[in-house]
Amino acid sequence: MTFSQDPPQDRIIPTDLRNEMQRSYLEYAMSVIVGRALPDARDGLKPVHRRILYAMHELGLTHDRPFRKSARVVGDVLGKYHPHGDTSIYDALVRMAQDFSMRERLINGHGNFGSVDNDPPAAMRYTEARLTALTTNALLQDIEAETVDFGDNFDGSQQEPLVLPARIPQLLLNGSSGIAVGMATNIPPHNLGELIDGLSALIQNPDITDLELMHYIPGPDLPTGGQILGRSGIRDAYTTGRGSITMRGVCSIETIEHRGRPDRDAIIVTELPYQTNKAALIERIAELVNDRKIDGISDVRDESDRDGMRIVIELRRDAYARVVLNNLYKQTPLQANFGANMLALVNGEPQLLTLKQFLSVFLDFRIEAITRRTRYQLRKAEERDHLLQGLLIALSNLDAIIHLIRHAADTTTAKQELISTYELSEQQADAILQMQLRRLTALEADKIQQEHDALREQIIDLLDILARRERILEIVTTEITQIRETHATPRRTVIEQSEDELGDIDLIANEKSLILITEQGYIKRMPVDSFEAQSRATRGKAGARMKEDDVVEHFITCCDHNSILFFSDRGVVYALKAYQIPIGSRTSRGTPIVQLLPIPHAEKLTSVIPVTEFTDDEYLVMLTQKGFIKKTALSAFGNIRSNGLIAISLGEGDQLRWVRLARVDDSIIIGSAQGRSIHFRVNHEQLRPLGRATRGVRSMNLRKGDSLVGMAILPSQVVENVVQAEAAGLTGDDDILVEDNAELPLQSGPWALVITTGGLGKRVPVTQFRLQNRAGMGILATKFRKKGDTLAALHIVNEDDELMIITSRGIIIRQSVKAISSQSRGATGVKVQRLDEDDAIAAVALVPPSAEEVGLADCGVEEAEE
Repeated sequence: MTFSQDPPQDRIIPTDLRNEMQRSYLEYAMSVIVGRALPDARDGLKPVHRRILYAMHELGLTHDRPFRKSARVVGDVLGKYHPHGDTSIYDALVRMAQDFSMRERLINGHGNFGSVDNDPPAAMRYTEARLTALTTNALLQDIEAETVDFGDNFDGSQQEPLVLPARIPQLLLNGSSGIAVGMATNIPPHNLGELIDGLSALIQNPDITDLELMHYIPGPDLPTGGQILGRSGIRDAYTTGRGSITMRGVCSIETIEHRGRPDRDAIIVTELPYQTNKAALIERIAELVNDRKIDGISDVRDESDRDGMRIVIELRRDAYARVVLNNLYKQTPLQANFGANMLALVNGEPQLLTLKQFLSVFLDFRIEAITRRTRYQLRKAEERDHLLQGLLIALSNLDAIIHLIRHAADTTTAKQELISTYELSEQQADAILQMQLRRLTALEADKIQQEHDALREQIIDLLDILARRERILEIVTTEITQIRETHATPRRTVIEQSEDELGDIDLIANEKSLILITEQGYIKRMPVDSFEAQSRATRGKAGARMKEDDVVEHFITCCDHNSILFFSDRGVVYALKAYQIPIGSRTSRGTPIVQLLPIPHAEKLTSVIPVTEFTDDEYLVMLTQKGFIKKTALSAFGNIRSNGLIAISLGEGDQLRWVRLARVDDSIIIGSAQGRSIHFRVNHEQLRPLGRATRGVRSMNLRKGDSLVGMAILPSQVVENVVQAEAAGLTGDDDILVEDNAELPLQSGPWALVITTGGLGKRVPVTQFRLQNRAGMGILATKFRKKGDTLAALHIVNEDDELMIITSRGIIIRQSVKAISSQSRGATGVKVQRLDEDDAIAAVALVPPSAEEVGLADCGVEEAEE
C-alpha cells in the first residue's frame, strides 16, 4: 500500500463556500425539478410513472394478457430504470391503478389497491397489475417506431424512453401534483372527450383563445365526481395558470323513517371533493359535534358499500337541515378549494402554462412524433422495396443468375459477381442468395411484384405526409377521434352556478315557467309550454305525483331569470333565482324545498312572488290572517340573506298569508271565504308605506266565521274606470243585484275573476266593485250554488289572459279567460273544471303574456331585426 507523499496542505483545494453551496444546491434543485417532481408537458408523466409503464410494456403486460405480480413489475423498474427504493415505485404504481385518484386509470389493479378512506394497499407480493387498454393505445403505441428519443439508464446498461409517444394530452386528463425545490405543480384532472374536442378545435382554429376553448373544456372533471362552484376559478387557472377552484361534495336531504319513533331528516353524502379522505371527514364531523361547534346532528355513520358511497348524517328533530349542511360546507372538507398551479416541464424547463399552451405544446409534440414515425415507416418501406427491386431483377434474369451461382466458387464470389454483373447492392445480393426455391414460381413472382407496387404507393403517400402539415394534422385528428369513440366517458363533476357570479345568468335561457309547491314541502319548475290550452270544465293533466296525504299549496308563473320571493307564515322572506329551482316532469314529486331554502320545520310558506327588478316605485303589499295589511317598498328586499329576512312583524296568533306587488296609484280588492270583498286604494292616504319590521293596519272588518281568502291588485288606469262608473251609479249595492246566473253584455275588461273551491267561476267587471275606505265590511262578490262552497281565488284578468288552475290532488288545466263567462257580483258562475268528489280547487295563477303580445320579450327574448 502506498501513501501520498504530498503534505496535507497541498491536498486541500481552497473553495469559496458561497459559490460551492450555490452550485451544489442548484444541481440538487434541478435534479429534483427535472428528474423527480414535475411532469413533462408532452406525455404528462414524471420519470417514475414513465419507467413503470415502459417496464410493464417490455414485460408484455397489456390489457389482453394475464395479470402479473406487482412485485415483479417493481423489481424490473428498480433494477433497470429507477434506483430510488421499491416503496416509491410501488406507491406510484398503486396511484395509477386507483379510480378515485386517476380520471382514467393507466394500470388495471387486481387486489387491494387502497380506498378513499386512505386505507393502505396490500403489499406488492399480494397484488397484481397490467396496463389498461387506454395506456396501450394512447401512450405506448408506436414506441418502437423511433417516435421518441431514448437515453441511457442510471448505469448505462439499458435504454429508456425520455418521453412516451402520447396520443392524448395525458397531463390534463389525469392531472398531476408535485413539490419540487422552490416550486410546485397542482393540475386537476379533466374529461377525455372534452380534451379531445378542445384539441380538435385548436387544430381547426390555431388562433382560438383560452376562453373560447372553455366552450369545449368547461372545467376539470374530477375522479370522485362532486361539484365545482362557479367558473371564475376555472377561468383564472385556464387563462393565467393559477386559480382557486371550489369543490363541494354531493349531498341530499332525505327523511329517515324509524319504527316506533318520529321520522327525522338526514343529510346523505354520495360524492366527495377530489382527494378528500372519507374516514377523516367523518372523524372531523364527529369532533365538531362533540365540541358543540355544529349543532343539530344526532348520528353520523358510513353506509358505503360496493354499490357506491353513502354517508348518513342524521339530524335532531328540531334541526334545520340546510343550516347544518351549510355549516358542514364551511367547517369540514365537504367543501374544499383546489389550488390549481399549472406548472410543467417544457423543453426541460418549468413553465406556467395556460389551457391553450398546454394543448399547443402537446400538439407540437404529437406532430413531431407522427413526423418521426412517418420517417421511420418511409425508411423501412424504402429498405424493403430496395430488396424487392433486387428480387425482381433476379427473377427477370433467372437462368443467368442460377448459372452464375452454380459456377461460383463460394458465396463471397457469387455475391461479388452478382454486384458487379447486375449493379446490385450488397443487401440485394444477400437477398437473392437467401431466396428460397419456392419463390421462383410464377405465383410467388406475382406476389413480389404486387408487394413492390404497394410499397411504391405507400412511399409516395409517406412522402406526401412529410411534405404537407395539413396531412399530419388530419392524422392527429383521426387518431384522437378513434380514441374518443373507444375510451371517452361521460362527465362526472357538475359545474354549478355560484351565487357570486351573476354574469353567467346570460348563459341561461329566460323561458316562461310555472313553479309548484306542495303542502309537504316539495317544489319543482315546469315549462309553461308543456301545458296546452284546454276548454273549460275538463279534468286536465296531472301536474305533480304526490303522496296520498299531500296537496298543492302554491302555484305561480314566472320567467327563469326572475327572483322568486318566498314568504312564510312567520313573516320571514327567502329568495331564489327561478332557474335555481330544479326542473321536474308533470309526474315527478319535485325537490324538497329544504334543500334549497333554510326554512325551519315550524314555518310554512304562504306566498310566492316573482320579481323582475327591485325598484323604489313598486311596493309589496302584505296581508295577514287576522286582516292586518301593510305596504313596504320593494327595494327593501333587494338583498335577502341566505337565512332569510324579516318582512313583517306579527301579533300573537297571527300569520302572514298573502303578498302582492303594487304601485302607489293602484287599488286592492280583498276577498273573503263567505264571498264578500272590499276595494280600496293603495295610495299613502289609505295605506301609508311602512318599514319591514312593522305590523300594519286593519284591512277589512270580517263577519263571524268568515276569513280572508286572497287579494288582487288593480292597476291605476282601471281604478279611474271604477271612479267614473261609481260617479255614473253603475257599481250597484248589495240590495240591488242582477238575477242569479245572469250573464252581462261583453265588455272590454278588466274583470275580477272569482273561482270557488267547488269548481265554479265567473268574470265580474271591476266597475261593479266601488271604492271604499279601508277597514269596512265590504260588499258581495259572489253567491254560492251549493252549501259549503267557499271562495278559492280572486284575480284581476283581461280577456286575452290564460289561467293555470290546479286542484288539491295536483290536477292542472290551462284555460283561456274567454271560456269563462262574464257575470254580475250576484251570480254563482259556471263550471270551470270538473272535479272528483274528494277534490277541490287549490290555486289559480295567470300565465305571463308572450313576447308577441307585449311587442318585446317578457322573458328576455330580444326584438328581432327586420
